[in-house]
Amino acid sequence: MSTSQPLAEPRPALLVRAVRDEDMRAVERIYGHHVRHGLASFEEVAPGMGELMRRRAEVVGHGFPYLVAERDGRILGFAYAGPYRPRPGYRHTVEDSVYVDETALRQGIGRTLLAAIIERCTALGYRQMVAVIGDSGNRSSIGAHKALGFREAGRLVAVGYKLGRWVDIVIMQRPLGPGDATPPERP
Repeated sequence: MSTSQPLAEPRPALLVRAVRDEDMRAVERIYGHHVRHGLASFEEVAPGMGELMRRRAEVVGHGFPYLVAERDGRILGFAYAGPYRPRPGYRHTVEDSVYVDETALRQGIGRTLLAAIIERCTALGYRQMVAVIGDSGNRSSIGAHKALGFREAGRLVAVGYKLGRWVDIVIMQRPLGPGDATPPERP
């Protein structure tokens, strides 16, 4: 008598690609959930479609990557990079942002998106990437960043207040390309 079990259906491949206009409703839904129910963002009111389109245009208009993860035609997450700070001295450093649909957490989607953002920012010549992670208890985000070479660079205790409690942020950092081993190629 055989005790073998039927093989599970393989999960369809996850496609990571540049965001398109038609993806922005999913971005609005995913981000809105995190704003209303989570601590990854310190926004307290979810921005509307017009504001999200403006933010995306600013990111893409400055040449930064803005990506979505799609499976079977459904957007399951998004990620982008932008300037870490506006002063010129920070021009070689970027900050990442990654958000995953609440129904698709802990499936590696955030890590896959983050890896793609790292790859693109490295190809663009950036030298450092910073993550500002809301909630020191956000093990998924902290773990995904650690797995991709980030180290904790600092922690700001109780700098935000959201959902009835004080919230820390964890600052993580990783070098891109040669990091600080050589001067940047572009001034």
